[in-house]
Amino acid sequence: MQGGYLAVARLKKPHGLKGEAVVWVLTDDPAEVLVAGRALVPIDDEGQAIGEPVIVERGRPYHRQWLVKFQGVDDRTVLERWPQRVFGVPRETLRPPADDELYLHEVPGTAVVVGGTVVGVATGLLELPGGSRVLQVDVSGREVLVPFRTPIVVRIDRSARRIEVDPPAGLLEL
Repeated sequence: MQGGYLAVARLKKPHGLKGEAVVWVLTDDPAEVLVAGRALVPIDDEGQAIGEPVIVERGRPYHRQWLVKFQGVDDRTVLERWPQRVFGVPRETLRPPADDELYLHEVPGTAVVVGGTVVGVATGLLELPGGSRVLQVDVSGREVLVPFRTPIVVRIDRSARRIEVDPPAGLLEL
């Protein structure tokens, strides 16, 4: 991602009739980011602004997602014109990741290592129904899905761009 914005939420669908939206959270700190008064900017895959900012009127957890109400959006018709819109904030306004964390856009291209040996390259991270995540890994031209949780994910080294995993026996051969 080259732009000045980092993705923090993606519109899933309108909720109800009065302008609330269900969003998928793309940040570890939604309670700090999806707050009243925060400007969210529609962005493209490169982190570049593609529209005018919208201001969060209120946000709250909703099952495994969040409900967000934007100022000036008082019915669902506006939200229906924003399918799958991704919202970002300036990168300098977010808490930087720790050494053992990655931004979502940093996952593709990261080496995946088992027992000190590079076995593949991460191509993405998928959010599954129920809130679990799987790491998409290209292993010799095949896509392998690796549960993205401890104890399978042993270590993330952001500076070295490495994700060390200890997958169950046979997982990488599937």
